[in-house]
Amino acid sequence: MSLASRNFLSSRLPVWAAASALALLPPMTFDRTAAYAQLVEQPATPADPALDLERKRDEARQELEELSDTISLSVGKAESIEQDIAELEKTTSNLRQALIDSAARRKDLEEKIRDSEETLARLRLREAEIRTSLRGRRDVLAEVLAALQRMGRNPPPALLVTPEDALASVRSAILLGAVVPGMRAQAERLHADLQALTTLQAQASVERTSVSATIAASLEEEKRMDMLLAENVKLSLQSTAELEAERRRSEELAEQATSLEGLVQSLEGEIASVREAVEQARLEEERLRQLSQAEREQARERAQNALPDKNRIAPAYAFSSLRQTLELPVTGDILREFGDADGTGHTAVGMTVAASPGSVVTAPADGLVVFAGAFRSYGQMIILNAGDGYHVVLAGMDDVRTRQGKFVLSGEPIAVMGAKKVASAAALTLETDRPTLYIEFRKDGSPVDSKPWWTAKESGRARNDS
Repeated sequence: MSLASRNFLSSRLPVWAAASALALLPPMTFDRTAAYAQLVEQPATPADPALDLERKRDEARQELEELSDTISLSVGKAESIEQDIAELEKTTSNLRQALIDSAARRKDLEEKIRDSEETLARLRLREAEIRTSLRGRRDVLAEVLAALQRMGRNPPPALLVTPEDALASVRSAILLGAVVPGMRAQAERLHADLQALTTLQAQASVERTSVSATIAASLEEEKRMDMLLAENVKLSLQSTAELEAERRRSEELAEQATSLEGLVQSLEGEIASVREAVEQARLEEERLRQLSQAEREQARERAQNALPDKNRIAPAYAFSSLRQTLELPVTGDILREFGDADGTGHTAVGMTVAASPGSVVTAPADGLVVFAGAFRSYGQMIILNAGDGYHVVLAGMDDVRTRQGKFVLSGEPIAVMGAKKVASAAALTLETDRPTLYIEFRKDGSPVDSKPWWTAKESGRARNDS
């Protein structure tokens, strides 16, 4: 580059046009040669986009958690929910259906909050990329805009106006022909970046407004579910003394058991309510097996065309026939699947899902609760007898909201996740602080892969594939 070109580009006047973009950027040293070369450079791409996106997800998650803490349920909304439940006919069937509907709405809202978290993370990542690009071109942009400003204040001589200064006009023409295309490209790129920043900030604002409304609706549904659960407890046929005695006995059996299989066998043999419910379910399964093929087909058609009986004491469908139909018990990201390395030199015999704090946990299928409480390194755990020789194990919850001997329906809320990861054996090696739910399917006492049972949308690993 000629000396005149370098002097022209290095003039340092106030950069009024770039003030909004450059005010937030730290000062940097300037190399004229490198700056000129950068006029046509593209911004550097992040070294690890996946890692950057994960970091932005964590930031968005923290922001939404803080936002949730600032939102409270209004008195009017609480009274409205209380009135709705007061008007509900208090039967076991109605309450269970209301609980299932409430859990479905709550999980849907949790999914929307999770989607908003992902959207905010991607918007923040894109904004960070643009700001990084602007920061890297800060001095180049300053030079370009300063040159344009200087040209406006002191334009080069025109040959027709000042023919005696022909040499200066020719020099100006050569200089402008060399630098103007680069300056124009850089100015257009700056304009596009600033427009993109404005658009991203507007989208983030709209998303935050939307997620605020979703969080408020989720709080309402949480209140409704708590009140429905309280009403459901009132209808329990067992006395408090009987329930307390069974709870203490189940804790004793859990302390004595050395394995899940041993725990299940002892519970189904010694806890009265569990033993009776298992026997009733066994008799119902036996009755269904004795039906002719035609009768079974008719029963299946009736079940498909109408809602199963909410007062049933056995699963509506054989568990082995429910492949690709079950929904995950909690809304979240699958971190580990059956057969993956578990971080201790062994392979996982269950799957682990990272959830949001306070997420509701629902029964993935009809089943009899044979255990609900703490068991060794599993933490708070629920074991469901799903029939057909299958048991479903759920562990890692904070608050269990069911009890042994109770028959729960698919989609019925049975627990709530805590605020952070429980230090259980299934979660210790996971690199996350989020609460995690461990899910294990067992057939005749042996673990089996649960993946074939989940719906297509739930069967794959979630956003953070590894």
